[in-house]
Amino acid sequence: MTGVILAGGKSKRMGTNKAFLEINGQRMIDQIADTFKDTFEEVILVTNSPIEYLHLDLRIVTDLIPNKGALGGIYTGLFYASFQHIFVAACDMPSLNKGFIDYMLSKVGNFDAVVPLSSDGFQPLHAIYSKRCIRHIDALLELDDLKITNFYPKVRVKEISPHEILSFDPKSSLFFNINTPEDLEKVRGKKI
Repeated sequence: MTGVILAGGKSKRMGTNKAFLEINGQRMIDQIADTFKDTFEEVILVTNSPIEYLHLDLRIVTDLIPNKGALGGIYTGLFYASFQHIFVAACDMPSLNKGFIDYMLSKVGNFDAVVPLSSDGFQPLHAIYSKRCIRHIDALLELDDLKITNFYPKVRVKEISPHEILSFDPKSSLFFNINTPEDLEKVRGKKI
C-alpha cells in the first residue's frame, strides 16, 4: 500500500504552513512522514509547493488538477501510487496512531474505501482508497463537486465504527486537525 500525505492546503486560518508547526519539538510533517515510512512501502507527498518539502526523503508530486482541494489531492495520490490502495492523511493531523492505521489496513479485503465513522461523521482524510475510486472521483472533479464523501455511494465502503475507533482513541483526538492558532495551543497544552 502507498501512504499519501496531503500538504496542499492554503493554511489561511493559521497564517503559516501548518505542516511545519512544531509539537513536542518535532514538526508535524516530520512526525507524519516518520509514521508513514514505518508503515508503508511507498510514501507520496502531494503538494503545490514542492520546494518547501525537498528536505524530506519522500516522493513529491503536485496536483494533476490544481485548485480541487483535498479531493484533488486524493485523486493525484491514487494516480501516482504504485500500489492498488492508498492510505491518505492530511499534514495537519498530529495524533496519527500506527496501531489504528494497521487495523484499518487489515480491513481492506475487497473494499474500495475503508473509512472511520466517528461521532463527527466520516473521516475521509484518514482513510484508505483503491484505484477503483479514480473514475468516480474524476466525475466529481468534472462537476467541481469537491465533497469527498459524495463518491462513497458509488463504491464499496467499509466503515470503521465508533466502537472500533474507541479502543485506539480513548481521548477522541485521533482525527483532530490543526486549523487555527487556538487548535495548536490545545495540542501543545495537551488538551487534545
